[in-house]
Amino acid sequence: MTITRTSSHSSRGSQKVESHATLPSNTTDTNVQNSGELKRGLKARHLSMISIAGTIGTGLFLASGASIAQAGPLGALIAYVMIGSMVFFMMTSLGEMATLIPTAGSFNTYAARFVDPALGFALGVNYFLNWAITVAVEMAAAALILQFWVTSDTLPGWVWAFIFLSFMVFINVLSVQAFGEGEFWFSVIKVLTVIIFIIVGILVDAGAIGGDKIGFRNWAIEGAPIHNGFGGILGVFLVAGFSFQGTELIGIAAGESENPRKNVPRAIKQVFWRILLFYIVAIFVIGLVIPFNDPNLLSNGGVDKEAIAISPFTLVLQKAFKPASHIMNAVILITVLSAGNSGMYASTRTLYMLAKDGKAPRIFARINKRGIPMPALGFTALIAAIAYITSLFGAGEVYNWLLNISSISGFIAWAGIAVSHYRFRRSYVAQGGELDRLPYRASFYPFGPIYALLLCTVVICGQGYSEFTKPDPKALNLVASYIGLPFFFLVYISYKLYYKTKMVPLMECDFSVSNLSEAPMGEFAPEGSVLEGKNPDM
Repeated sequence: MTITRTSSHSSRGSQKVESHATLPSNTTDTNVQNSGELKRGLKARHLSMISIAGTIGTGLFLASGASIAQAGPLGALIAYVMIGSMVFFMMTSLGEMATLIPTAGSFNTYAARFVDPALGFALGVNYFLNWAITVAVEMAAAALILQFWVTSDTLPGWVWAFIFLSFMVFINVLSVQAFGEGEFWFSVIKVLTVIIFIIVGILVDAGAIGGDKIGFRNWAIEGAPIHNGFGGILGVFLVAGFSFQGTELIGIAAGESENPRKNVPRAIKQVFWRILLFYIVAIFVIGLVIPFNDPNLLSNGGVDKEAIAISPFTLVLQKAFKPASHIMNAVILITVLSAGNSGMYASTRTLYMLAKDGKAPRIFARINKRGIPMPALGFTALIAAIAYITSLFGAGEVYNWLLNISSISGFIAWAGIAVSHYRFRRSYVAQGGELDRLPYRASFYPFGPIYALLLCTVVICGQGYSEFTKPDPKALNLVASYIGLPFFFLVYISYKLYYKTKMVPLMECDFSVSNLSEAPMGEFAPEGSVLEGKNPDM
């Protein structure tokens, strides 16, 4: 069977665009949207904050303490710097592709166009399930967090979970602007929390609060500043990697951005400073103020009442604000709501684009007048609800296996972005494209995507590190650590064998784009490419 590759917006993928033609005007674009296109309603501030929302989460607020306990203050800092650098290069790779070809399919579409349609399909299925299951995880987390104020005897946790799910669906049903507005304000609260924490932490370390000038005292205690050597740093790699999951959401949001070729580069350029401020500086401050051997840092990063009470953020903020545990509980609830809201959005758009490309049932490609793919949204909510319900029965074995399958999905997506960008740039140049004409160009190519791919591979392979280092490692736990990998390859190989797909030749890679208004296409197109209207026969 032969595969016919089309644009990510298949209803217009066969059109040839003349050299230096302009994309459809606003009037034309609106007509297209009403007949089944996503609306470009995300403003620059929405896009900027969506990338922040994907960076700041429970990984920073709760799990950062365990990272310092495992690797020491300097060891944790080294791990976060290395993973942060990987995320930076990965995001610049995604930014280069997303500004030239802004589509809700994001890296799934790019993989299908520049590497292999089977890879695009596998990444899409992988990413959809990852975020749908994440919504279920956040439902369970919200129920636990609310028990801080309301006991389960007053209102069962499952009721809170489904109230939470209903709220997420409601936000996503309204419009893409409503989603963007929600993420904007969620992010503002999280950013203010981190900034206040850093200021208070510095004042505590300097002795201005509490009267004890700590300085670098906690870096000089026995076992510091690097604890457990390279093994400790490697262990923190995994935690740090999970903490940064979601930064790639900006690539999906680019498909509904008002002006992606201006707004996406602006948001991508801010990633470095966000990583530096929100993670590196925060981890540095925690390491200064709290000794790495403090028992309170040994929390596993869970979202229960006890974990929030002893989170490093709570411990530091308590020195300035007595009700810090209540404040942090509210912030973490907002964080969980933001993660679930983003997960609902990402899963819905991924499923929509799979259907749009003919890789999922066509019903999921239907869109209402507000530009919302309602069938895809409903199915995502159903999968999330089913996944959550599995946690309520027995010992939750099915739920735990679902979590294990999705645990490395984000890292697989990052690896897919690196591979896709490597091929994207090679194809762009091969088809006669001039690098100076790219609306955004990733720095340090090809080092960037290669470095990101290698480090991402290390993180994926290190999933079972903690189990391997135990005196008596259990085979079942090792299988659970890596089960997401064979699942991904099963989907990839099945699609490849059934459709007999092959790697896309560089001269046949598709640079076409749709649903983008008032932007000169030919200005950035490689000569002789699909974008120039000289697409080779596929």
